[in-house]
Parts: sequence; C-alpha cells; structure tokens
Amino acid sequence: MSKLDSKIPAGPLKDKWKNHKDHMNLVAPNNRDKIDIIVVGTGLAGGSAAATLAEQGYNVKAFCYQDSPRRAHSIAAQGGINAAKNYQGDGDSTYRLFYDTIKGGDYRAREANVYRLAEVSANIIDQCVAQGVPFGREYGGQLDNRSFGGVQVKRTFYAKGQTGQQLLLGAYSAMSRQIGKGRIKMYNRHEMMDLVIVDGKARGIIARNLVTGEIERHSAHAVVIASGGYGNVYFLSTNAMGSNVSAAWKIHKKGAYFANPCYVQIHPTCIPVHGTQQSKLTLMSESLRNSGRIWVPKKKEDAEAIRAGKLRPENIKEEDRDYYLERRYPAFGNLVPRDVASRAAKERCDAGYGIENNDTQEGVYLDFSTEIMKKGREAAIEKHIHNPTDQQIYDLGKNWVEEKYGNLFVMYEKITADDPYKTPMKIYPAVHYTMGGVWVDYNLQSTIPGCFVIGEANFSDHGANRLGASALMQGLADGYFVLPYTIADYLSADIRTGAIPTNSSSFDEAEKGIKEKIDFFLNNNGTHSVDYFHKRLGNIMWNKVGMGRTPEGLREAIKEIEEVRNDFWKNVKVPGDNDGMNTELEKAFRVADFLELGQLMAIDALHRNESCGGHFREDHATKDGEAERDDINYKYVGAWEYQGGDINAEVLHKEELIYDNIEVKTRSYK
Repeated sequence: MSKLDSKIPAGPLKDKWKNHKDHMNLVAPNNRDKIDIIVVGTGLAGGSAAATLAEQGYNVKAFCYQDSPRRAHSIAAQGGINAAKNYQGDGDSTYRLFYDTIKGGDYRAREANVYRLAEVSANIIDQCVAQGVPFGREYGGQLDNRSFGGVQVKRTFYAKGQTGQQLLLGAYSAMSRQIGKGRIKMYNRHEMMDLVIVDGKARGIIARNLVTGEIERHSAHAVVIASGGYGNVYFLSTNAMGSNVSAAWKIHKKGAYFANPCYVQIHPTCIPVHGTQQSKLTLMSESLRNSGRIWVPKKKEDAEAIRAGKLRPENIKEEDRDYYLERRYPAFGNLVPRDVASRAAKERCDAGYGIENNDTQEGVYLDFSTEIMKKGREAAIEKHIHNPTDQQIYDLGKNWVEEKYGNLFVMYEKITADDPYKTPMKIYPAVHYTMGGVWVDYNLQSTIPGCFVIGEANFSDHGANRLGASALMQGLADGYFVLPYTIADYLSADIRTGAIPTNSSSFDEAEKGIKEKIDFFLNNNGTHSVDYFHKRLGNIMWNKVGMGRTPEGLREAIKEIEEVRNDFWKNVKVPGDNDGMNTELEKAFRVADFLELGQLMAIDALHRNESCGGHFREDHATKDGEAERDDINYKYVGAWEYQGGDINAEVLHKEELIYDNIEVKTRSYK
C-alpha cells in the first residue's frame, strides 16, 4: 500500500472543494492571534498567502532573500493569467479550463486539484481588479483576453507585457497593509537555511541574515514554503539568477517527498544563447505567439547564408519560409503547448535549419510582419482610409502591435539591437518552469505535518507540462483561496499550544549543522569558484537531462553529476567571511543543493520509461516524433524519499492517478 495519502475528498468532482470547505475545522477569529505562521518566499504564492493569513488575524513571519518582496521572480511572468470567465463568449467554462490543463499536462496531474484550480480561477481576477491591477480592457471597458498555447479559447487576462509585475504589486500592497498593522513581520534579505521539526511537526526555521551573516532561530505553529521552482539547476535559464531550490530541498532532506523532479518546462520563445560566458537567459512572452508566426528557411543554403550574415530574413520570400508549426499542427498552429513547440524548434535546428550564429546554430524566427499588415488593413477600414498605401497599412498595424506588446519589443531591441517590427525576433527554447516539486496532498501539506508548500515549489497542478498563463493562476489560487482554508484545519488543534520555544534541542541541532557547513565553506582551501561547478552541472543537465533524453545519456549524467558533486566538496573555494554580506557563500549553499537535485532529476527521468509533456525520452517517441506515453505502467506521481547523502538510494513512492471525469487519450494538436 502506498505511503502517500492524497486526502482527496469523496463525492462528485464539482462538489469536492465546496464540501471539503464545509466540513473543515476552523480557528475562530479571537484565537488566530495565538497562532504564528512562517511563510518562506514572498512572490505571488507566498505574498498572497502572507497577506490573506494576516488579514484573517494570524501572526505571520514572512521571509525573502531579496531586499523587497517586489523583486520576486513572479515579476518576470509577462504574458497573463488564466481564468474561466468566458468574457469572449467563445465556449470557455470551468470544465474546459480543467480539461485543457489536464490535457496540457499530458494526463499526469491530479484531477481533483486541477478542477479546484479552475473553479477558483474566476475569483482571482475579481480579487486583483479590486486591488487595482490594470488589466487590459476592450473598447467598452470590459476586461480583455488573449490566447495562449494549448487552448482554443481566449481566457488569458493580461496587463500588456507586465502581468506578473502588476499582480505582484497587488499582492505586495495587501502585504504592506498588514505589515503596517503589525500582523506581518517582514524579514527581507533573510534566507531559510533549514527546517526545524519538533515532535514530528514543522515548528520553525533556521534563517541567515544575508546582510549581517547572523544565524537566527524563528518558531511558528506551521511553516509555508513558497520559494518557487528549480530551473536554475541548468545554470542557464529564464529564472532570476537568485532563484534556487534550497528551501524545498531542505524540507526534502527533513522528510518531505520530492515529486516528479524530471518534469521541467522548456519555453519555446527565449532569446537564443549568444556566448559561453552568458549567465542569464531572457524570455519573450508566450503572448507574442498570438501575433507572431514561427519559421525557418526551407532551404539549408538560406539558413547557412543567414548564419554567415550574407542574407537577411526580410529578404527571404514567403514561399521559401517553413512555418513548421502551422505545417505540422494545423488546428493549433503557433499556439501549440510549450513542450510541443520547443521540440519542433529543436528538430528543425538539429536538421540544419537553425538561423542563429552561435556555438550550436540554434535559433528560429518569430515574425510579426503578417500580423502588422493584417491589423493595419483592419485599422484602415475602421478609419475609412480608402486605397491606403503599404506604408499607411504598416504604420497602423505597427501602432496596434505596439499597444499590445510595446514593452516586450523595446526589451528585445535593447538586448539584441534588432528592431523586431522590421526584423523577425530570434528565439529558441530554454529552461523556464518546473512542474515537479515537493509532494503535497489536497490540503497542500507535505509529508511533514505542519509544513505546507504552495505555488511552483509544489508539484501539484500542472502534470508533465504547464500551459502558459497557468503559473500565476496557481500561485494566487493557492495563496488567496486554498491555503487559508486548509491550514486552518491543521492549526485548529494548536490554539492551546502557546508560543513555540526556540531553545529546544531541535533548534540547537539545526543551527549547529548550518554553522558547521558555513565553517566548512569558508575554510575549505579549494581551487575553483562556485560558478565553475554550477556551469559544469548545467552543461550536463542541458545536454543529457534537457529537451531530449536517452537511457544512455541519463546513466552518464547520474555518474557525471556525482563526480562533479564530489569534486565540489573537495575543491570549492568560497572567499570572504560570515560577518557580513557574502554572495559567494549564499551561492555555495544553493549549488550544493542543485548538485543533489540534479542527480535525482536524472534518476527520475531514467526510471520513467515513457515520454510525457516536458519529459521526452527519445526511445519513447512515435514515428512522427511525438511523445509516446505509457499509461499502463506510468500513470502515477513519482515521489522520492530522502535516504541520506547517497542520492542513488532515494526510495520511490507512487501516487496512482485516477481519472473518473475525463477520457485519457493521446494528446493531439493537429
């Protein structure tokens, strides 16, 4: 029998969440100020949770390693947030959002959680509008929607290309109000170093003040982890350079199972890598696929000429362009899901049609010329301009595109020095989001009692591939509308517990372990920097645990990562001391965790003998190169239990996925 109890409520799918809320235990308002809650991470998930819990009357301690919650990586989510409001009248519904999300995740997500996500999605928009989030609006004043990959309706609400930033400011304003009331105690520039467990329950954390170097003890009746994903295990990703897995990995090592670590999302529209010294990749929003068409030259000689700088893409005739997504997937075209679009780009570049003059010649075009002329003609008709010139049409169309995506075009031009209105954008897939994460039950509680995990840090809602604009939806759903109910059910037994003391042996042991590691890093007479090892790890991960995976490559990766890890502990050099800011020391702890996680990711990818979503095993592909699932043997969540320093010894637990409300079938976007 599985050790995993998902605690999915009984009853019809559409009634599960309502009935569950109706029968959960509560903490009365007059008792909430007796309860302390720690929230680690203050992006959209953590920020919304901290604000809501404080508003309800709990004492919240919020921790972020940035200098302000406004700098959380949620700010980088440009394109939009999904919700099933059907403002466009094009057939959307709660069920359709639920179905699209399950299908987009290649039938590897938990049915009950995804339906709840779709159910509460509409509330998120109302909440954010009330906070003043400036969503785009139509002429009549109604909120506008755009399309995103993997769906055939318009359900994505947006604020130009700044949706994540605006939503984060909404959550931060709600937090600020509670900070002002004293209900949230904010710990900026603090990093969680370990979880403290007392009598089998999560009761606090050890944190390091990143400015002074001081090691601090913080207690609470429950701990919420909202620290984001682990894409930076690849070194190069679209994540902020500080994004890391450490909070999630620390609780894994204390008993929280880590689920589906091999499920990594490769985003198709990233600015290509330009050199070996690059340390960060830049994402161009998926919303651009609404208006842009993706192509490569049909002729290899044209691709070679472009790479050599002898030919401009504008000069390639329409009939000599291969709009390969439209060719392969006529029903969805450029709006296929991210995993499908990414693999298709890799296939064209592997075949020699890449257009970027970099080490790997990997790059394709995202072209807006068709949309500019189309919208220009529509605008000319609307303005009663008879027989407009091509220049007039172009100018009108450019104005329309600029209004929709202007800041994204400015960003692209500043980075590349190319004007994307005239020259197609160069894009190529890159690591973006991670669907794996800490295993949680229906209540968002990990296998450690009292330790809850929300947002991208948990594995919960996206299966093997996340649809665009669903990250913001999940983060805010968890923080505003799910966790405040489920954590109260757990905390209802703690109203007589009293404050949790920090002078116990559990806190002593945790603090001692952290101080010993700090001493090791600062006194190890190594020869290589932290980044040296991180880059070595990233190179292995991208080449062997990236878009295309083989059993041979994964076995090599497991062995090679272990070698890098052993070398790291022998030869890493961390300069400076612990009496103040030391960013190299910060990175050393994070990369140590990445090295362990990377090995587990390869192990997880090797054990899963199928292709599904972002996990593409080249030995499990159809004749036309699509993912080939094995629903008989692998329709489960793979949750790993830590067994000590030997990552190869981790134990796999399986949560079977049962679909009573949808038909499981091969994904098709053709």
